[in-house]
Amino acid sequence: MARIWRSAWVCLAGLLLGCTAIPDAQERNQAVQALAGNNGWEKITLVAPPFELVAYGPKRTTPIPVLTVYIEGDGLAWLNRSTASSDPTPSEPLALKLALSHRQGTAVYLARPCQYLGKQVASCDQRYWTSARFAQEVIASTDQAISELKQRYGAREIVMVGYSGGAAVAALVAARRDDVIGLVTVAGNLDHRAWTQYHRVRPLSGSLNAVDVAPKLQSLPQVHLIGEDDQVIPPELARGWPAAFTGLNQSQLQVVPGYDHACCWVQGWPTLQPVPAAVGIAP
Repeated sequence: MARIWRSAWVCLAGLLLGCTAIPDAQERNQAVQALAGNNGWEKITLVAPPFELVAYGPKRTTPIPVLTVYIEGDGLAWLNRSTASSDPTPSEPLALKLALSHRQGTAVYLARPCQYLGKQVASCDQRYWTSARFAQEVIASTDQAISELKQRYGAREIVMVGYSGGAAVAALVAARRDDVIGLVTVAGNLDHRAWTQYHRVRPLSGSLNAVDVAPKLQSLPQVHLIGEDDQVIPPELARGWPAAFTGLNQSQLQVVPGYDHACCWVQGWPTLQPVPAAVGIAP
């Protein structure tokens, strides 16, 4: 029982927060702006109804062949087992840090709906970072935002990289597009029905499920990374995903020793970045 309660808490919070004090929303926004700015990246606001999505990326360059889009996790969705956060802006923007360590080609970072909106978050329905975090309108808005980023950078093709819940968004968006040439997930939640059942928490009733579009992605080059010590998305859950995700003999699933849901993806990313088979660049 103790394991179930502890795992549920971690799942709902989205990050292994422990007893660390959580910075307020303004501090979280300022930290991300400083992190991006110190690396020469600028904030990009994308109007993609019904949401306004925030992205960060390098200043515009000459047209590029491939743009890699890193999609953030669920952020600070929950404060504890029973209390949803009033602002899902991440306290640890792990996907941004991965994007900033991108090894080759051009990468951008795309936040999830309602993240980094400041006072405007009051107009954002809380269900979009709880039960409806993968809703149809979330996926459609993200798809539109990626098209705008593609046009902004003059790219022809897209590689998607999704962290945690952002992995589900990446897969669901990839299934809608014909210009995605690779999918990489990190500690990804690709079957939220199995995930909520495993942790004995409330189903994400307002959400699409990435596993349902797996057949559409069967021919897409992909790599799925899971930490061996991850208690949020444990390897046993990932091994139950369909072969359309994991590949023949689970060749597309990589379980990384010593890693969990948060550690140590950022530290290891400069050397760990996988290249999906048949994709000619590092994602």
